[in-house]
Amino acid sequence: MLAIQFDRFGGPEVLRPTQLATPVPGPGEVLITVEAAGVNFADTHQVDGSYLTADALPYVPGSEVVGRTPDGRRVLARVSRGYAEQVVAKESAVLDMPEGLGAAEALALLVQGLTAWHLLRTSARLRTGETVVVHSAAGGVGSLAVQLAKEFGAGRVLAQVSSPAKERLVLDLGADAVISYPLQEKADVVLDAAGGELFDQALASLASFGRLVTYGNASRTGFTPVDPARLGRLNASVVGFWLRPTLAVHGAVSGPVKELFALAAAGRLRPVAGGSYPLAEAGRAHEDLLARRTTGKVILVP
Repeated sequence: MLAIQFDRFGGPEVLRPTQLATPVPGPGEVLITVEAAGVNFADTHQVDGSYLTADALPYVPGSEVVGRTPDGRRVLARVSRGYAEQVVAKESAVLDMPEGLGAAEALALLVQGLTAWHLLRTSARLRTGETVVVHSAAGGVGSLAVQLAKEFGAGRVLAQVSSPAKERLVLDLGADAVISYPLQEKADVVLDAAGGELFDQALASLASFGRLVTYGNASRTGFTPVDPARLGRLNASVVGFWLRPTLAVHGAVSGPVKELFALAAAGRLRPVAGGSYPLAEAGRAHEDLLARRTTGKVILVP
């Protein structure tokens, strides 16, 4: 079968199409023929070595797929080594999905949907009427976070984006305004996956009892050390979030995913389908993602 593998750390150029043996499911596992594999920003960290050590190489990235089981079920699944024509998944990580739901939309609701849900519900503990700022608001997580913040009762949702086209998208998704720093108003919650200068600007913009939730470092620059005394003076907090350990927490997946699917089915949540790339062009997908040329959910199609 065709798979995308890398045997050294680096940028998108290290991703190579290769032929591998079809995986064999073990007890409690199922083989899935892949319809589409999701691309997440975390995958770029696997490729550059931020998430993996050298003894894991060679490696096939990818953590989510839509596909079919041997008995014909169309499923959405959390996996490892997902950039491939066929994958194995634990039965406990497989969800049946409607035939009419697009692969990109379904994949958007898994890793990125869960991330957006937990950022707002679990980490920020959003309260009704609060002002929320979403960085990278046109991306996979951000585009869902803008909508979910409104759904969960935010008074105002402010979006940070990098281009006029993305401005139009986030306003269409329900953002009240597009912002740049310094803010004209204080924020109760800021969701930041960029790090670097945006993190520093966001921290200075928090209202009393505000929460800055950090869940990535897309800028790939060092964070300014956070002084607890400064947090005291700001009367604010910095909260870290990472989805990977969250997936192991009881009730952290099935309940939120069911809510996300129900909101999408009711038309109250619109997953944004982004670029679709042939599986063999995974490197180009990563290039576009890193260059911020994408919006919404990016997928690879075998």
